[in-house]
Amino acid sequence: MSAITVSLLTVASSFSNSSNLSLCNFNRLLSTSLNRTKLHRSTHIFQLSNGFFSPPQASTTDNNDSITNITTTSSSSTVTVQTDDALDSTLFIIQARNKIGLLQVITRVFKVLGLVVERATVEFEGDSFIEKFYVTNSDGKKIENVENLENIKKALKEAIEPGDASGGAEVGLRGRGVVVRNAGLGLESFGDRRAKAENMFRLMDGFLKNDPVSLQKDIIYHVEYTVARSRFSFDDFEAYQALSHSVRDRLIERWHDTHHYFKKKDPKRLYFLSLEFLMGRSLSNSVINLGIRDQYADALSQLGFEFEVLAEQEGDAALGNGGLARLSACQMDSLATLDYPAWGYGLRYQYGLFRQIIVDGFQHEQPDYWLNFGNPWEIERVQVSYAVKFYGTVEEEVSNGVNYKVWIPGETVEAVAYDNPIPGYGTRNAINIRLWAAKPSGQNDLESYTTGDYVSAVVNRQNAETISNVLYPDDRSYQGKELRLKQQYFFVSASIQDIIRRFKDAHDNFDEFSEKIALQINDTHPSLAIAEVMRVLIDEERMGWDKAWDIVCKIFSFTTHTVQPEGLEKIPVDLMCSLLPRHLQIIYDINYKFMEELKKKFGQDYSRHARMSIVEEGAVKSIRMANLSIVCCHKVNGVSRVHFELLKTRVFKDFYDLWPQKFQYKTNGVTQRRWIVVSNPSLCSVISKWLGTEAWVRNIDLLTGLRDYASDADLQQEWRTVKKINKMRLAEYIETLSGVKVSLDAMFDVQIKRIHEYKRQLLNILGIIHRYDCIKNMNEGDRRKVVPRVCIIGGKAAPGYEIAKKIIKLCHAVAEKVNNDPDVGDFLKLIFIPDYNVSVAELVIPGSDLSQHLSTAGHEASGTGSMKFLMNGCLLLATADGSTVEIIEEIGADNMFMFGAKLNEVPAVRDQGASVRAPLQFVRVVRMVRDGYFGFEDYFESLCDTVEDGKDFYLLGSDFASYLEAQAAADMTFVNQEKWTRMSILSTAASGRFSSDRTIEEYAKQTWGIEPCKCPF
Repeated sequence: MSAITVSLLTVASSFSNSSNLSLCNFNRLLSTSLNRTKLHRSTHIFQLSNGFFSPPQASTTDNNDSITNITTTSSSSTVTVQTDDALDSTLFIIQARNKIGLLQVITRVFKVLGLVVERATVEFEGDSFIEKFYVTNSDGKKIENVENLENIKKALKEAIEPGDASGGAEVGLRGRGVVVRNAGLGLESFGDRRAKAENMFRLMDGFLKNDPVSLQKDIIYHVEYTVARSRFSFDDFEAYQALSHSVRDRLIERWHDTHHYFKKKDPKRLYFLSLEFLMGRSLSNSVINLGIRDQYADALSQLGFEFEVLAEQEGDAALGNGGLARLSACQMDSLATLDYPAWGYGLRYQYGLFRQIIVDGFQHEQPDYWLNFGNPWEIERVQVSYAVKFYGTVEEEVSNGVNYKVWIPGETVEAVAYDNPIPGYGTRNAINIRLWAAKPSGQNDLESYTTGDYVSAVVNRQNAETISNVLYPDDRSYQGKELRLKQQYFFVSASIQDIIRRFKDAHDNFDEFSEKIALQINDTHPSLAIAEVMRVLIDEERMGWDKAWDIVCKIFSFTTHTVQPEGLEKIPVDLMCSLLPRHLQIIYDINYKFMEELKKKFGQDYSRHARMSIVEEGAVKSIRMANLSIVCCHKVNGVSRVHFELLKTRVFKDFYDLWPQKFQYKTNGVTQRRWIVVSNPSLCSVISKWLGTEAWVRNIDLLTGLRDYASDADLQQEWRTVKKINKMRLAEYIETLSGVKVSLDAMFDVQIKRIHEYKRQLLNILGIIHRYDCIKNMNEGDRRKVVPRVCIIGGKAAPGYEIAKKIIKLCHAVAEKVNNDPDVGDFLKLIFIPDYNVSVAELVIPGSDLSQHLSTAGHEASGTGSMKFLMNGCLLLATADGSTVEIIEEIGADNMFMFGAKLNEVPAVRDQGASVRAPLQFVRVVRMVRDGYFGFEDYFESLCDTVEDGKDFYLLGSDFASYLEAQAAADMTFVNQEKWTRMSILSTAASGRFSSDRTIEEYAKQTWGIEPCKCPF
């Protein structure tokens, strides 16, 4: 036995009751109070960096006070309390299995409870230790209240509850993949084990500090040793890189603790499969969720930097496109914040979608080199690598008298993992998104180099890396279709191998697989996971079909974002036969059994069979991925109530008739932490002030309390001030971008989203032309009554979508005419924002007065853009489509500007076709475009053809009069600023229902069957 005495960091707190600790108070509790004095930057850095660095670490010191040895033979964890009169403090004696990091967990419990550890001793005996903590309350007195002592003991027992036994053996996993060495003591001698444990305790006791001086030291350390720049000469970008690595260090602490706790508790885990995660920037979101944003701002200020300036150095992670990708990112934030045990899986795209460049008003696409300067937020896991197979043949082999299929691949690619920690807000939990990058198989490279075929080796590398190069390769050619299918299976195969490996680490068989695993398919892109799990269970684990099928049907759930049957994904059979021959066999077997089930249920209804079959017969025989997903998943989710009705009555009617219990809907949501706290800090402060709490950041339903103050003159004034500040930021951005100066008194009218005919940006532009035409024909007196507008449009068109590209060109042509017309002046401006992304949205949305959501009813599954604007107090001008119907229920139609045909009216209007006469205003503005008023007469001809002569599928003409009426109502309301501001406040107050926190809680309870697993502090 040996003993050491550790002098621990003492933190006194005025908060004696842990239930009163807010997130902000907790962070203050963990920080050292400092006198902040302004120092010259170079002088201050010199003071911080005088001498060479030791790596940032928690501060611990040792002393040599002797203590009496205590001998115990108990192997279980115990907590004993002594309050002898002879003691001037309360003595906690803790006996537990020796485990690295446990000391810091125990001391953290005391600190969070507002207690002071005066001193502590640690004694080692074999694999166990005994710790003695001499503790007082915040007043320096010992704790004697019996109830309080029991609560402290309960918290300590929860913290030290033994987890996984760790031996010293190396565990090799079947097949390629991860080799894990457990954190044990192996075959070392007892003396070596004891010395290692004592040393680890000294090194690892405590977390990184969050006071400004410690943060400054960490930043300067990373400047010199991570960024490799001189501590005396580094620019904003290098400061950003050092800052990011400093924040990541703190993320990793929580990340490790969280996943260790998950491993210990072994809860049912969610695995979220999505080909897209549109994360945006990570710095601001991370420091806010960690609760250390103000501390970092203070630290940087004393170094001569501004946090906001450094945050602007970060580029957007190009890992997605549009609402589905941003939805996935919001849901991961909510999963972390709500403490659910979850992993996200996706692809690490080298170039993402594309970078939109506007030249003479025309869209051009360039690769988005977002990784050129590295990504400080990701952790490359070179040791986490899986072989992914393609092509080849399927053979049979006999084992124990049973025939099994064996897939002999023709090509193998390696999937290498990159981890991205996602911190929760107000919690210690930090979960993970694991992204896969494609690398060439080492065996292929070795063979090429051995034979001297270096060119072949280079080609192999290029072919492999192409798989994860670009998001959604153009699939108009066979090669494009093949690459997209490769991309999907590469992502699925690596993820499933990783999931099964992690399960097998903790379980000896698959009996509990469906009780421990929930797999969420985000749209049909990951649907091949169904066939892949079946293949692994049947071919590699040698499980019977019925048992494997039962597992698959229990673990998978499916969310679809499609509203039109013709938009559902199909894969040509010939392509799948070539690329994934074994999976095609499995899908055929699934379909055969399903068809037999349909025959028993509906008899020889061949028309129904053909509609519901996974395999579509026709000129091009195809696999219907949505049908595969519905057949195999236990739940099928829509993303709004309107979408749910479309799924039941139009998209999947036959399946709903067969399995109505499978179908549900969870209205999409967005995270208030990104879309208010990060993007609109001024509004965040006003909300917290008037609600008297910051708790709404985690419990957004509290926003309804703003309704009580919606008419309060003081709140309205503060609300308008915040809006004006945000409009100033947006106006500066517009001027820098386009050279156009805009009036802050104008209504900022915004439509930012992917360019598509059904989203009807063309309707918006035609409305702007009408407004311009009216202003031009007014006399001076009438013009003075016009409500000034700054119309802002942004979004990307798919590279092969010619009509969408022409809409972008028309926008620029109209802007060129309007913005340079002296008769119009500040009454009307039109701005197109290029390369729209999450960071641009964080600037545009807070500065918007009016937001347009113009999709033809029945074409938008949900529409999360409207929710982001709603949270920021922006009024909506919209059709009754997607989630807008539910927004109306929350805030009332009187607080919105609605127009257009309803969902049940659209079919009848379309049936009338050319017989419906468009209003004269519509005919006039289309004629202006067709006749070349804005130039490019021939180029816009085909665009005009889409809305005339009975070809107006998206009903721009029939909705135009209603649209102008809604615009006029918005003008009238904007003049009355008191009414407008009240409506704005009520919009924010009603936005709680559209938080992704609510969406995730519904999924967790109704679909995934998972419970929170909160990592203790």
